[in-house]
Amino acid sequence: MSYSDDLYEDEAGPSFWVREAPYLAILALTLGGVAYMSLTRARLFGYWEFMACIVGALCVATGWRDAPDRLRLVWTQALHWGAFLVAMNLLLLPSVQAIANEDITTLAMLLLLALGVFVAGAHLLSWRLCANGLVMALCVPAFAWLDQSALFVSLVFIVAVVGALAFFWLRRERGARGA
Repeated sequence: MSYSDDLYEDEAGPSFWVREAPYLAILALTLGGVAYMSLTRARLFGYWEFMACIVGALCVATGWRDAPDRLRLVWTQALHWGAFLVAMNLLLLPSVQAIANEDITTLAMLLLLALGVFVAGAHLLSWRLCANGLVMALCVPAFAWLDQSALFVSLVFIVAVVGALAFFWLRRERGARGA
């Protein structure tokens, strides 16, 4: 296990939020991309390629401290992520697009990204990267479910917003009575 993934923090080490920020950012960007994709039906081909580059840089940063050969780390990660970027771009070939729609292509790109993140995490012994890869993979069926359940999800969102507004309004009213 690498030092960057130790569950224990030494006194002089960075704070929890500083250590976890890159992994949480990847998670937030993934969930944000899936949410944006499900709400707008936008093509996010370039977005997932951008995410692959960002995660590749995070993989190098994750393994940097403990790498016995840093040049090898950089080259192996460059080859790893280069291969996944090539695979993602193969999905965009006209011959592939002739038989696959944009939703399938976008989901396949996300699934390739998830696989790349999980495999990189396994090679770097980073449970955080593996967890991000699993969350990304789970976003694929979640998107399909959201796509089929858009009305239900919208209703739940509206109920949650109305409930939150009612909660804050009642809290404010009770505070005004108590003052």
